[in-house]
Amino acid sequence: MSTLQINPTTQVPARPSSGLTAWWTETRVFALRNLEHIRQVPEKLLDVTLQPLMFVMLFAYVFGGAIKVEGGYRDFILAGVMIQSLTFGMMGPGTAIATDLTEGVIDRFRSLPVRRTAYLSGHYVAELVGQVLSMVVLMGAGLLIGWGIHSSVVSALGGFALLLVFSSLMIWIGTYVGLLVRAPDAVMGVAFVVVFPLTFVSSTFVPMDTLPGFLQGFATWNPITVMVAAVRELFGNAPSPIAHHTWPLDHPVPAAFAYCAVLLAVVVPLTIRRYRVRTTD
Repeated sequence: MSTLQINPTTQVPARPSSGLTAWWTETRVFALRNLEHIRQVPEKLLDVTLQPLMFVMLFAYVFGGAIKVEGGYRDFILAGVMIQSLTFGMMGPGTAIATDLTEGVIDRFRSLPVRRTAYLSGHYVAELVGQVLSMVVLMGAGLLIGWGIHSSVVSALGGFALLLVFSSLMIWIGTYVGLLVRAPDAVMGVAFVVVFPLTFVSSTFVPMDTLPGFLQGFATWNPITVMVAAVRELFGNAPSPIAHHTWPLDHPVPAAFAYCAVLLAVVVPLTIRRYRVRTTD
């Protein structure tokens, strides 16, 4: 049987004519190819391991003494740091796919007998592994500083599920941005311009009622505020006081899942379409 070789260590059978098994095999090969980069350049893990850990320690021990929250600031802060880290995690997939495009790697993949979408799905799987690692590191750091899950098993599983869904959303958004820009360096600029105000003008790090009035209105409808509130509720952590009651903040869990579902339904088809445009002669 002929074989398809994508890197020196991974071989898979040449593509069958159809079938979910064949698609998953090709997806796994591309995912392993991305993970192999991490093994060769472990510094790539700094943004999902060391950086989130630094944020936990910074806010818990540097700012924690100055910010008073009912239930304890350390219990309050971890959900915010998790959502912030996952949001900034869009830069990794965006930079990776922009680099592959500019270096002509994807053009070489097009000459192989593999489905075009297998590259995207493999890219997603590899990036999700990195995001899960980030969550594990953050929760471990949280346990060290006194954070804990104070809800039922069902609610806790719902919290983990929401984090995975939100991670998936940010990976696809980052991939879409990477397909839009013309250089990998531009991904970071776009991410900071959009993500920075969304994560900081919210209840991520401070109670929302401490913000100036005009910022409270923005924070109330900010999707990041809803995500953080949902994670805190599902894990039974200290909530943020609600400055202005709205349906999403009064029902953060269903609102958070709804936001993710709607945005995924929009961004995934846009990403696939943009990928086809960028990889078509």
